[in-house]
Amino acid sequence: MTTSATYAPAPKTVKRPDPVAVGTIVWLGSEVMFFAGLFAIYFTLRSTSPELWESRTELLNVPFALVNTIILVLSSVTCQMGVFAAERMQPYTVKGNGWKSWGMVPWFGLTFVLGAIFVSGQVWEYAQLVTEGMPYTADSYSSAFYLTTGFHAMHVTGGLVAFLFTIGRAFAVKKFTHKEATTAIVVSYYWHFVDVVWIALFAVIYFLQ
Repeated sequence: MTTSATYAPAPKTVKRPDPVAVGTIVWLGSEVMFFAGLFAIYFTLRSTSPELWESRTELLNVPFALVNTIILVLSSVTCQMGVFAAERMQPYTVKGNGWKSWGMVPWFGLTFVLGAIFVSGQVWEYAQLVTEGMPYTADSYSSAFYLTTGFHAMHVTGGLVAFLFTIGRAFAVKKFTHKEATTAIVVSYYWHFVDVVWIALFAVIYFLQ
């Protein structure tokens, strides 16, 4: 007589989301609300002071702002390429052909340079507008312009600091692990966010008539 033993099924492994990534996404959600308030300022100005809106928007250098926007969009592309390299656990450039030979560090370094060019472009634009008679205290439109674009520039600067931290961390550790890759991914979330916000700001500030 044979007996068959009954065994309990093996517990399934549950893949939990990374708490750092989840926390970053939640925080970015609050940032969306913050920038939504800034967008509301522009729509209010447009509806209540159309003459002021028209006179001030004529001073904006749309072609220059477009080039600066393209630079920021390209930085988002290079950032994502760095993420792909981090997911391959490839912090540095290796021998090979094509974009896969580049590691996370050079891609993030290029992203940093592009982001720094964008911020420098905004500073140059501020200087030009001030010389043309549009300082921060000129009127409500000027205050709204410098407030929204200035806060965005501060967020971009924060992203540049995060890139330096991520690059430095890659050099500091003896072995590039999933933890360092997660840091790169989280930084990319933030960078893509400031990129998308600027595209929306660019459309509202420079093209909304």
